[in-house]
Amino acid sequence: MERQLLEEFSRLRMSILQRLTSIRRWRARGLPDLDKTTATKLRVYSGRAFLGLALLLTASLPSPAAIAQTPDAGKPAHHPDHSYRRPGLDDRVKILAKNLDLNKAQQTAVKKILEDRQQEVMRLRTDPSLSGADRIARFRALQTETVEGIRSVLNEEQKKKYDPLAPRKIPPGSHEKSVEDWIDSTTPRK
Repeated sequence: MERQLLEEFSRLRMSILQRLTSIRRWRARGLPDLDKTTATKLRVYSGRAFLGLALLLTASLPSPAAIAQTPDAGKPAHHPDHSYRRPGLDDRVKILAKNLDLNKAQQTAVKKILEDRQQEVMRLRTDPSLSGADRIARFRALQTETVEGIRSVLNEEQKKKYDPLAPRKIPPGSHEKSVEDWIDSTTPRK
């Protein structure tokens, strides 16, 4: 069947090429353009050629059953450049619940606080009356309010674990240099 399709496609292609060659000869001689029947035949032949090509490509594709048998069939493709996705509200609540051992009531309260914060952030972003400095000041105040709201829901043991405003100290790897190393190396010595 595939061989027949290839032969049919080849025959149609040759026919179209012959017609186009004769058309070019007519135009080169200054003869009138194609009559309607020849133009119609060309459309039919090109349609058949396209159909034959589509059938050939379809026949050469693997079947859905073969695709389903591959080990990564159900998994989305992993793109290392685009793999980071900012966590949503539910993800953030799950992370806090896991790290702080929150019960269901605390999770609900934290989610409500984060939803209110998200709405206020959207309002601040779209408020044209705020200057840049005012907007930054309001964002910082909102962050402090959010932390205080979440801390009000936590018990004493959880409060000890939760301090998002504390500076994060990330030690540089053995092969990485820190900013301090760079400053030391670029500062002239006396």
